[in-house]
Amino acid sequence: MPDRLTPRAILDRLVAFPTVSRDSNLPLIDWVEEYLGSHGIVCHRHYHEEGEKAALYAHVGPEAPGGVVLSGHTDVVPVDGQPWTSDPFTVNERDGKLYGRGTTDMKGFDALAIWALVEAQHRGVTRPLQIALSYDEEVGCVGAPPLIEAMAHLPRAEAVIVGEPTGMKAVTAHKGGVSFWVHLHGFEVHSSILHEGVSAIMYGAKLIDWANTVNAENMAAEPGPLARLFNPPFTNVHVGMISGGTAHNITAKDCAFGLGFRVVPGEDPQDWKARFLAKVAEVEAEMKAVRPEAWIEVTDTFALPIFEPEEGGAAETLVRRLTGDNGTKHVSYGTEASHFQAAGYSAVVCGPGDIAVAHQPDEFITVAQFEAGHAFMEKLLDDLA
Repeated sequence: MPDRLTPRAILDRLVAFPTVSRDSNLPLIDWVEEYLGSHGIVCHRHYHEEGEKAALYAHVGPEAPGGVVLSGHTDVVPVDGQPWTSDPFTVNERDGKLYGRGTTDMKGFDALAIWALVEAQHRGVTRPLQIALSYDEEVGCVGAPPLIEAMAHLPRAEAVIVGEPTGMKAVTAHKGGVSFWVHLHGFEVHSSILHEGVSAIMYGAKLIDWANTVNAENMAAEPGPLARLFNPPFTNVHVGMISGGTAHNITAKDCAFGLGFRVVPGEDPQDWKARFLAKVAEVEAEMKAVRPEAWIEVTDTFALPIFEPEEGGAAETLVRRLTGDNGTKHVSYGTEASHFQAAGYSAVVCGPGDIAVAHQPDEFITVAQFEAGHAFMEKLLDDLA
């Protein structure tokens, strides 16, 4: 009889795999598949198009609809340059906390989900339990849509629980988003004859200043009924990275930056995309009026649907019944719940840990929160049985 690992033992194994989004997650997927397979659970994979990453999903229980999906991601953010006080890829317990990259975001939940699937296999359930472990969540939730599509051959689940850290509270809505990589192609001349060239940086600044103007306008506007439940209660535009230029005395030939929108429910991310592209066309026309060779290249990097509250949703009802939580909790960060919802599933976000420590040096999950997650899984297994 193969060992049935504890949730903590599984967490130790998962954290030990440095599955930073820029790197492969296949060693972790190999281990999970081998472990689940040793308990008679058949796993399926969906590979990233380049083959160096894979999502994994599995089904336990009767081949019938009406079950529950436990959804988590396997990738983590980098630790480069962060002042960790212990090895980020070894779980270190001290002062009632479990330190390690991904302990809260979200290998803590993944460990509990894997444990629950094995327990469901051995205890038996009358309604199915499924697991869905994705890749590339941290770079825009881009691994979720192909995973969800690949799962279509499984019996359709009634509810999806996405285990991002919420302190075991039910999150029923979050903002959506669209993001772009913007590359302005200017025309180099000596800065003493600036008017004969096109500085990609200076024209790029016009687009960034437009973002500042939009933020100010949205902040000053009266929020809609759904928007006011968020912090901040408006759609915001953000530029987080920028590069460009050759030398101080040359008009910049290139300027590139990322620009993204976090969109409140009640608004359409595609409308914001259209507004941004209209501004891009306006600035590009100004550039071309000086030098026809100048242009602006805009590449879509990701699009995340808005996660909307569900009236009487099966997932929310289930989680509230198991946790006793009846509060209203909406968040501004994005999750894969919106992709499941867009695919027709009832979804809710609920998992152990605190999002405030995610991505931070010395990321941790408290032992109490991990145990609360374990207790939740026990209740879920009883419910499915």
